Amino acid sequence: MKFLKEWFIWSKSSLSRKPRSAGSRSIGRSVSESSLFPVAMILLLFGLVMVGSASMPIAEKMYGDAFHYLIRQFGFATFGFLVGFAVLQVPLQFWEKMSPALLLVSAILLVLVLVIGVNVNGASRWIAVGPVRLQPSEFTKLAAFLYLSSYLVRHREKVSSDFAAVLRPIALLAGVSVLILVEPDLGAAFVMMAVVLTMMWLGGVRPSQFMLFLLCGVGFLAIAIAIEPFRIARLLSFLGDDPFLVDPKGKNYQITQALIAYGRGGWQGLGLGEGLQKLFYLPEAHTDFILAVIAEELGLFGTLSVVGLFSFLVWKAYRIAICASAVHQPFASYLAYGIGSWIGIQALINLAVNMNLLPTKGLTLPLISYGGSSLLVMMIAIAMLMRIEYEIGPQAQRQRRKNRE
Repeated sequence: MKFLKEWFIWSKSSLSRKPRSAGSRSIGRSVSESSLFPVAMILLLFGLVMVGSASMPIAEKMYGDAFHYLIRQFGFATFGFLVGFAVLQVPLQFWEKMSPALLLVSAILLVLVLVIGVNVNGASRWIAVGPVRLQPSEFTKLAAFLYLSSYLVRHREKVSSDFAAVLRPIALLAGVSVLILVEPDLGAAFVMMAVVLTMMWLGGVRPSQFMLFLLCGVGFLAIAIAIEPFRIARLLSFLGDDPFLVDPKGKNYQITQALIAYGRGGWQGLGLGEGLQKLFYLPEAHTDFILAVIAEELGLFGTLSVVGLFSFLVWKAYRIAICASAVHQPFASYLAYGIGSWIGIQALINLAVNMNLLPTKGLTLPLISYGGSSLLVMMIAIAMLMRIEYEIGPQAQRQRRKNRE
């Protein structure tokens, strides 16, 4: 009820507020002038095309409709546009004020998913809401970054000097990550805590304290692997087996098929829709291993283009964060750093897994892989980045003019 009350207050104030001063940009103009929006759109539309290409064989077999997954992904993308547009209208102060409540709601959902969650392949990560399934861990990541951004603003003086001020948010968010691990979902927990540590470093934590928490994180990761036999087997297989020399239908079957896709694609690829590995050879071709399908059909050039687009998104997010810091908007700065790090780390892990540089782990490629919750939350995050760019725009322009003078 408090959340709804706050939303009503903000909505009412935004409708009744006075127009911005002359020379300031509207939200529409800000979005149209930003390079962030077209790059995100390219990745999103490209993702829809590749989900359609990669999922048609399995969709035809399972549902008798080759466009089943594409239609669902398009539906989530459409809903994501509507939600993203709404988020774009909301001032950052609202998210800063409501971040603790959002984290609490996310934690409750993580507990709820363990009780009533839908079990798929031995993991309870989804809550069924009518015909769709929502993955609370995806929403939790964004809630965690919002909370930590607001915490760093409230305690930025203490973070650089008081160990307890550093310990409190890390301990709280580590506890939340344990709930994600219980599902189990090591990938989501790892990405969340990796971004948390990155934000703490950028927030001014002492190098000695940062190294201590980093070592604790490594130890925490080792324990998470050790308590699950399948994770140990996966790690040992990654470290000790050649995917091309072991049983092609054994432990490394998935990565073997992914590497074959890379090899078949060559420089220019076989052509869109012409890949063979998606024809029941490569499991999860439209989700975790969609990059292998891209490599097979569009070749090295297509793969490097995707890497370049993600690199630009991360650079742009960091650039926005730097500008926000320069105009004394710390919450906006920390949040932009967090979203940029999130996109970069998750995309990098997905790329490394697809190329057998890391053990196989179920993480989607942001904006491209099939997955409604992942796509929806990432579109919300992009909308928040655009909101930050909109709010700091006039101040950043004045700052640049002042520097030139």
